[in-house]
Amino acid sequence: MGRIDSVLRSAGLTMLLVAVAAAALVERSGAATRRRYVYATMMYMGTPRDYEFYVATRVLIRSLAKLKVDADLIVIASKDVPLPWVHALGEDGAKVKRVDSLNNTYKNQKNFDLRFKLSLNKLYAWSLVEYDRVVMLDADNLFLRKTDELFQCGQFCAVFINPCIFHTGLFVLQPSMKLFNGMAHQLKIGRENPDGADQGFICGYFPNLLDRPMFHPPSNGSRLVGHFRLPLGYQMDASYYYLKLRWNIPCGSNSVITFPSAPWLKPWYWWSWPVLPLGLSWHQQRLHTLGYGAEVPSAVIQSVFYLAMIAMTRLARPNFSKLCYQRSADKNTSLIQASLKAVALLSMLTSYIIPFFLVPHTIHPIAGWGLYLLGSFAFFSIAINAFMLPASSVLVPWAGILGVLVVMAYPLYTEGVVRALAVFSYAFCCAPVVWSALVRVLASLQVSLEREAFLPRIGESSPDSGFNKLY
Repeated sequence: MGRIDSVLRSAGLTMLLVAVAAAALVERSGAATRRRYVYATMMYMGTPRDYEFYVATRVLIRSLAKLKVDADLIVIASKDVPLPWVHALGEDGAKVKRVDSLNNTYKNQKNFDLRFKLSLNKLYAWSLVEYDRVVMLDADNLFLRKTDELFQCGQFCAVFINPCIFHTGLFVLQPSMKLFNGMAHQLKIGRENPDGADQGFICGYFPNLLDRPMFHPPSNGSRLVGHFRLPLGYQMDASYYYLKLRWNIPCGSNSVITFPSAPWLKPWYWWSWPVLPLGLSWHQQRLHTLGYGAEVPSAVIQSVFYLAMIAMTRLARPNFSKLCYQRSADKNTSLIQASLKAVALLSMLTSYIIPFFLVPHTIHPIAGWGLYLLGSFAFFSIAINAFMLPASSVLVPWAGILGVLVVMAYPLYTEGVVRALAVFSYAFCCAPVVWSALVRVLASLQVSLEREAFLPRIGESSPDSGFNKLY
C-alpha cells in the first residue's frame, strides 16, 4: 500500500513538473511572438479631406503589410472616425487605437492652419509603451523598401529635409508615459509653438537634434541609445525629384518618399499627375494594394451619362424657334443677343469646371483625366449644338489640355528644367491658336444670334429648318 502511495505521489509530481514546463514554454513562446516594434500613423476627422486621408492611410498600411515588415501596424484614430473605416483598417492588418483628441491650445493663434487642429494627436505615439520602438508616420509616405533597421535607432531620431528643422512625417521614438505626460502638460500650458501643429511642438521639444550624430544601424542588430539624425533617404522630399527627374540622395539608401506639398497636390488626387510625376508612383502602389473598387462604380455611371449626353445633344438639337423676339436693331434685341452670348461663353467655361469636381478625387490619374475630358466634351456638345457653333474651334482649348498632358507625361526628359521649358514652349505656341479659335467662336456666335431662324420676328412663324429635326 505504501509503495502504491509512493508511485502515485511520484506520478503526481511528474505531472506537475510537466505542467509547469508546458506553461513556461507557452509563456516563452508568447513573449517570442509578441512584436516589440510598431509602425504607427494617425487619423482624425474635421478636415475637408477626411476621406482622401482615410484612403491614403489604408494604402500606407497595406503597402507596409506587403513589405512583410517585422512589426505591428497601428492607427491612432480619434473617436469620431467612422466605425466602418475602423473595421476596414482592421481588415487591412492594422490595430486601431481609438483616443480622445488632444485639445490644441494654439488653435486661436495668428496664422494657424485649421487642418492641423488635431495633428497633435501624434503625441499619443509616446504612449505606446507596450512596444520598445515606434516609427511614427504621416499618411503621405511612400515606402520603396522595408525599413525595419529604423527600430535600432535611439530614443528619438528624425530626418532634416530642411537644413535646420527636422521633419515629423517620419520619426523614431522610444515610448515613455513620463515623456507623454510631460508633453501633454506642456501642451496644456501652451508651450511656445510657431505653427501650432505637431511639427513646431515636437521640434521645440528636441531642439538640439541637429547637433546629434547620424544614425547608422549596427550590424549586430543591437539598439542604439540617445538621439540621432536619420539619413535623408528615409524622408526624400518629392520636390528633390522634380529638379532632376531622378533621385540623387547620397546619404543613405533611397527608402521613403514624402510629399510635404500643398494639400491639393497630394499624390492621391487624380490631377496630381502628370503635373507632379511622382503622383503616378503612389497610384501604382495603390493599384497593387488597395485597388480602386470604391471609385469604379461612380466612374462607370459618369461615363455612361456623358456618352448619353453626347448622343442626345447630337440627335436632338434644342428648338430655339420659340424665342420670338423682334429682329429690329432695338435695345431689347441687342440686350437679348448680349445675354445669349454671355450664356454661350459661360456654358463653355463651365464645361471645363463642372466635370473636374464630378470626377472621384482619388481615382487613378489616367482614368481621372479620361473621365474629365469625356465630361468636358459632353458639356461642350450642348453649347455647340444649342448655338450652332463650329466644333473644331470650340474644342481647340480642349485639345490643348490633352496636348499639355501628353507633353508633361513624356517620360524621356533628362531633367526637370527641360520638362518645364517644354511645357512653356508648348503653351507659347498654343496661345495664338487658342486666341484665333476664340475669335472664330465669337464671330460664329454673333452670326447664329442674328439668324432669322434663331430670333424670328414677333408674329411670324419659324421656317422649317434643321432645328426641329432629329439628326
